[in-house]
Amino acid sequence: MELRLAENIARFRKSRGYTQEELAKRLSISSQAVSKWENAQSLPDISLLPALAGLLETDIDTLMGYIPKKKAVTPYEERYKIEEYYWGTMPGEMCLELLRRCYPTRPLRLLEVGCGEGKDAVFFARNGYQVTAFDVTESGIEKAKRLADIHQVEVNFFRADLHDYRLDEEFDVIYSSGVFHHILPELRREIMENYIAHTAPGGMHAINVFVEKPFIPVPPDSDGGENWVSGELFTYYRDWLLEECRETVFDCRSGGIGHKHCMDTVFARKLPENGGKENGGF
Repeated sequence: MELRLAENIARFRKSRGYTQEELAKRLSISSQAVSKWENAQSLPDISLLPALAGLLETDIDTLMGYIPKKKAVTPYEERYKIEEYYWGTMPGEMCLELLRRCYPTRPLRLLEVGCGEGKDAVFFARNGYQVTAFDVTESGIEKAKRLADIHQVEVNFFRADLHDYRLDEEFDVIYSSGVFHHILPELRREIMENYIAHTAPGGMHAINVFVEKPFIPVPPDSDGGENWVSGELFTYYRDWLLEECRETVFDCRSGGIGHKHCMDTVFARKLPENGGKENGGF
């Protein structure tokens, strides 16, 4: 908790344009105290938390790294409460592509960002990956855990909001499908750099994003995200090996009504400094 709180104080302070001295002055404390908070050397006094959260334009739960159960941040919270699986239980096509590119000849640490009801995370676990997966929906995480129990695999499922959650451990693979349009444009660079920094040399990102196109109407079951600009995703991997990057327009019937999407997809590998592949060439 201390590390998460420290990271959140620093991140929200910077995003609101405060220096440590300015924040300290507004709270009537020393700048050294703020520095110690951000370096996880001490914790704010509980009496300062309301004022601190207010100045940083957030709430205490978010600052501490929690998501209140009453906080519905996506329509999928309700959509996942039905008995059947909203997206089904078959893995997406990207899962098979990733399996071919990063076959786990040894246990590979895989993170799925925005796992929904867990179908892809469970697929990866069944194929030998060490899987960690998070989603913002409580209902989705509950169904994901049930699916893992059915298939008798172990997945570290937990609930988190991708706007607030940052990685503090390294992964071999980071995978996400149909989620990144929920990242606010002003947070994209920070989040992408965090994911890139916490990817092992030789590791891979398999990610797709919805792309804005003037000839494609807003889908009938829009979940309120903001589509990316065509090609924007690929720019974050200019120092990586782009094994594949593509843009496709496809038909979809989610929500029961036919519509179209445009999506950019990247399979990018983080090469070690010597330019080769490490860890058995996974």
